[in-house]
Amino acid sequence: MFIPRLLEPRIHELLAWFPVVNLTGPRQSGKSTLLKRCLPAYKYFDLEDSGLAEIVSADPLGFLRAQTEPIVLDEAQNDPELFSAVQVVTDERDRPGQVVLSGSQNFLVAEKIGQSLAGRVGNLTLLPLSYRELNEAPVELFALRAQENTHNKVQVNYRLDEFALAGGYPRLYNAGIPAKVYYENYVKTYLERDVSQFMNVTKINTFRRFVKLCALNTGNLLNATRMASELDISFPTVKNWLSILESSYIITLLYPWASNGRKTLTKTPKLYFNDTGLLCHLLGITDMASFVLHKHAGAVYENLIIAETMKNYLHAGETPELYFYRDDSKREVDLLDATGPDVRAIEIKSSSTFRSSHVRSLVNVSEELGIDPARRFLVNRGQYTLMQKGYQLISGRDFLTM
Repeated sequence: MFIPRLLEPRIHELLAWFPVVNLTGPRQSGKSTLLKRCLPAYKYFDLEDSGLAEIVSADPLGFLRAQTEPIVLDEAQNDPELFSAVQVVTDERDRPGQVVLSGSQNFLVAEKIGQSLAGRVGNLTLLPLSYRELNEAPVELFALRAQENTHNKVQVNYRLDEFALAGGYPRLYNAGIPAKVYYENYVKTYLERDVSQFMNVTKINTFRRFVKLCALNTGNLLNATRMASELDISFPTVKNWLSILESSYIITLLYPWASNGRKTLTKTPKLYFNDTGLLCHLLGITDMASFVLHKHAGAVYENLIIAETMKNYLHAGETPELYFYRDDSKREVDLLDATGPDVRAIEIKSSSTFRSSHVRSLVNVSEELGIDPARRFLVNRGQYTLMQKGYQLISGRDFLTM
């Protein structure tokens, strides 16, 4: 069963404005399914079909000029010459909504778009299913592996934990594949196919260890020097591999807030995964019992709130501006959201029990930055959402669906 994606209206909107729309995202995030469903009038071409790719590569201009209806070119990064041909043909026809490009390797696509299609293309990103998308889907799809109990708020919050464990890749829900089986194959395919074929990484076993090391460091300040030492590889190799994971939509680097007058303690980013299901797999968290007791449970919950906040913006067609705060007094706030006109300050705690120490930095930093109390949030795993003096105490579920 298809789970509706929140990005669909934005695709139609951009197609009314631009001759080309480019949809990127990680492998198996649902790009092809979404485009086939929301653009039935578009002719679909999958350039991973070697026979078709050979035809297109032989004469890209001729192929495009022969198309009399709008088209989708999936995995377009496989043909570097295609982008300049798209520019020529869309300029000739001079109308919006001609071509949709789709791909999973942003580092390949971005360069070609910058060279050939600048100013002609609307860019969108589709990550795996968000908690909001599952929450708005029919209840039988959202039940996941939790017991059926739609009236108990505690059970709903438990389902947020279930979502953190399972992740949002659509085939987990559409095909009912066990998460362990799915992620074992996802990692193997990603490493052996994309990394070796497209990214010229030859030390696959070392790269696999590197990805797991990234998982162990989620939510921490990135220490590329230490990672290089642990893996016995060079510092430039670590930086290159981080770039690969980021441009493949596996990880996000969250940078420190630096627009205030106070001296920031660091310029180093923190590392987060774009999907907590993959993160849990890499950490060896396989069920709820091990999740609750795992030493990285707090980091996973923090990652969940940050990644899902990013998904909500991207799936609305917006570019998120997210940061963390840490100053020379060692005051920290997990997330500063500057995407809208007014900044939001968000502190994330995996505990369901409130402690006054949880909000001390949140309130003090917010006061200094002039952030309104209504835009200060302490997000935890509790059941309740309450307006407190100087901030809001809010459950993770309510925060991600508000």
